[in-house]
Amino acid sequence: MPAANSGKKSIFVDGDRSPERNLRMGILLDRIREKGVLISDGAWGTLLHRKGLASGECPESWNLTRPEDVLEVARSYVEAGSDIILTNSFGGSPAKLRAYGLEQQVYEINRAAAGISRKAAGKKVLVLGSVGPTGKLVMMGEITPEELLDGFQKQVTGLADGGVDGIVVETMADPDEARLAIQAAKNGTSLEVACTFTFERTRDSGFRTIMGTGIREYLEMCREEGVDVIGANCGNGTAGMIEIVREIRRTEPDLPVLVHANAGLPVYRDGETVFPETPGEMAPLMVELVNAGANIVGGCCGTTPEHIRLIAAMIKNKIITK
Repeated sequence: MPAANSGKKSIFVDGDRSPERNLRMGILLDRIREKGVLISDGAWGTLLHRKGLASGECPESWNLTRPEDVLEVARSYVEAGSDIILTNSFGGSPAKLRAYGLEQQVYEINRAAAGISRKAAGKKVLVLGSVGPTGKLVMMGEITPEELLDGFQKQVTGLADGGVDGIVVETMADPDEARLAIQAAKNGTSLEVACTFTFERTRDSGFRTIMGTGIREYLEMCREEGVDVIGANCGNGTAGMIEIVREIRRTEPDLPVLVHANAGLPVYRDGETVFPETPGEMAPLMVELVNAGANIVGGCCGTTPEHIRLIAAMIKNKIITK
């Protein structure tokens, strides 16, 4: 992989190392304090597949090969009313990109992802760099902690240099992997860090990740690592997220909470998995999410700009008339 200081520029934005990056420090929490509730974006994969992304194709590769299509996705959420958009970098770690033979382009892919979203966002909308799980388990000997940390460091360096305002370590299940991603972001940049886990309801009506991590353990890890924004995404429809936020708030009343909910629970229909919750069904539940204690709300699987547009309208109207 070319060194981070190789001088290679992203497609849309020049490199953005320490001076400008330091100016962005603290902007996410400041914006939450200013507005109270922020609207995030929706699903990226859903829209990229509509544009022709094939099953088994690397979404992050489009940052280099089809940047205008990625830019259109980002712009569609800005136009829908998002205060925050993410980057097309969820699987941008070396461990993930290796499956496509792209592990040597980690920096370029992530820097391009950040630059594309930065161009769409302009000056008013914030950009959070997306860092997802690698799919590799240390406990199974599939990867070492050192390899994980090094990979996350390469990823967040590209995102920071491309101009993101913060990092979101998202859709995590393993606290050990999440710790390393958070440490890479905290030690390698001066940006704020959000961390979301994916929880499933258990037989005793509690919530745990597929690795067995409960909400209390997750919050303890976040506090130990100095996470700035906590929350949950994926795995549940919006109604299920309301209960998760209430449980988070019983343990952690102060830190801002971010939620990216699926558009309902998945249904297998006509040979494909669909998420059936319409914008009209999802938006009122998002108002309940805010009432439960969420500070940033947006969508995950199956959500579209149409979902975000109605969510933004309903929540902003609630804030104005409250």
